[in-house]
Amino acid sequence: MTDIHPTAVIDPSVKIDPSVKIGPYAVVGPETVIGPNCSIGAHAVVEYTRMGRENRIMPGAFVGTPPQDLKYAGEHTLLVMGDRNTVRECVTLNRGTAAHGETRIGNGCLFMAYSHVAHDCVIGDGVILVNSVGVAGHVEIGDYTVVGGLAGIHQFVRIGRYCMLGGGSMVGKDVPPFCNCQGDRATLRGLNLLGMRRAGLPRETISSVKEAYKVLFLSGMGLEDAMAELKSTSPCREVLDMISFMERSKRGIMRPATGVQAEEEVTV
Repeated sequence: MTDIHPTAVIDPSVKIDPSVKIGPYAVVGPETVIGPNCSIGAHAVVEYTRMGRENRIMPGAFVGTPPQDLKYAGEHTLLVMGDRNTVRECVTLNRGTAAHGETRIGNGCLFMAYSHVAHDCVIGDGVILVNSVGVAGHVEIGDYTVVGGLAGIHQFVRIGRYCMLGGGSMVGKDVPPFCNCQGDRATLRGLNLLGMRRAGLPRETISSVKEAYKVLFLSGMGLEDAMAELKSTSPCREVLDMISFMERSKRGIMRPATGVQAEEEVTV
């Protein structure tokens, strides 16, 4: 039988795998599906959520709760979560609005205490939000990106995969894949070389990404001309990923710090 504390409140519509554990005074609300080997901590609230397997929801977290959007009128929306995610204390993960219908979270993410993911966001696999990160509505964060503590991400911003956002960063523009950024307002600070190495990217691939960054941001060329030049060289998949990401930007691409500092940061 499912290990549910007698003080927990479970809506009759909930579907729970028999291996799930639910702690004291937790509330599992309507239209929630919880997969195998998940745990819901004391005083946590989970509602309107589709959850995969082996997710850990720690005490006092709020998952699938209503959007903090004045336009939200109670329409039926969801939060969809994959497998092996950890949601720490006092985290808030809001469900979607009528705009997209759902907030989506991948696999293997870590949401540290007091971090917030707003409505209609798309969070990739292996993403880490450090304590007190604020992610506004409609944001997309690519796989294996790390967002430092107290950072804030403006609505509709896109963050590419394998990025590193420094603590306290205020991010108002799209951040291309493999890049670091930092500051208020944040600027690009070279490449996330450590993240690429940890991901096992070959040395030649990392070198190609470094050269592409220099062409895009340090050559003095306009972005369209720089991207066209890179395309003409039959670049590797990772460079094509950067180009494709930039071509789809609507908010505009974040630019690097200027001068000698920018040159030094990309060559570290």
